[in-house]
Amino acid sequence: MNKQEQVRDMVIRILENKKHVGGIRRVVWVGAGGSNGGNYPAQYFMEHEAALIASSSYTSSEFVRATPRYVDENTLVVAVSMRGTAETIAAAEVARELGAATVGVYVDESRLTDVCEYKVQYGSLAVDETDMGETNSAVVTMIAMELVQQTEGYAEYDSAMAAFGLIDPIYRKAVAYTAPLAEAWAQQNADKPCINVMAQGPLYGAAYVFSICNIQEMLQIDSCTINTCDFFHGPFEILDKRTSLFQLISVGRSRANDERGVRFLGRYGGDRVYQLDAKELGLNDIKDSVSEYFNHLVFSPILNNVYMRALSRVTHKDYMTRRYMWKLAY
Repeated sequence: MNKQEQVRDMVIRILENKKHVGGIRRVVWVGAGGSNGGNYPAQYFMEHEAALIASSSYTSSEFVRATPRYVDENTLVVAVSMRGTAETIAAAEVARELGAATVGVYVDESRLTDVCEYKVQYGSLAVDETDMGETNSAVVTMIAMELVQQTEGYAEYDSAMAAFGLIDPIYRKAVAYTAPLAEAWAQQNADKPCINVMAQGPLYGAAYVFSICNIQEMLQIDSCTINTCDFFHGPFEILDKRTSLFQLISVGRSRANDERGVRFLGRYGGDRVYQLDAKELGLNDIKDSVSEYFNHLVFSPILNNVYMRALSRVTHKDYMTRRYMWKLAY
């Protein structure tokens, strides 16, 4: 059974098991750090395609401390953690106590997979051999698409399922294409105290993960995540010829928002403005009607495995070294 078949079977079982109480009416995506950011494409898909199931996304601790009142037996909670983060386990426990169906999405088995009724394993995007069509973001997006298909029908379902098989080949070609570009970008920005990352729409989650996990956590360089639409409502005041700003450009309905940013940065930015376009990475190989939902799945591993690693080499910072994480009680 491949990953898509596994997810399809699981979603069918969840819906069947909840039929006697009125089915699933809400889904909540829960995670911490990169897992939280990695849930973004699933939430984005649900917001734009689901009419019958409401969707929301929470950091694990938020969910535990301020649990939404609507969480009940008609809720599906998808909890994502590579190895069983304590806050995410607690979130799954709260969800089960309230009667929600729970899915653990994981790399290594842990207390999380014991707590959750259902589980799906994923491959870490940081491992070069991983099929990038089966990462955490891919799995949660599959779950979202399957939920919509099984409850109300998704007209582009077949095209979307086929697209998961295109992600890894697109990623491999994009690695070769971006490797020299990333080296040049890293050399240009190695001495900057702050690297801003800007995106919107389907790529905002990838920008957020790049900022908080790759640049701040792994390399201990300050970084700010900016929404490209809100750039024009405040953040553009920091822009001058010295500003380091990395812009992600999406394919999809809101691409015009990215292009507006491109025009402004081209006029007022300097040499340390860098733009990475989904079309350059090969996302136009995916059918236009679904490509919007696959931006994150290509960008996130490229940013982690190519751009972050290039900056690590140039700055001579070991991206596996931490100041606090895994070392202190927090």
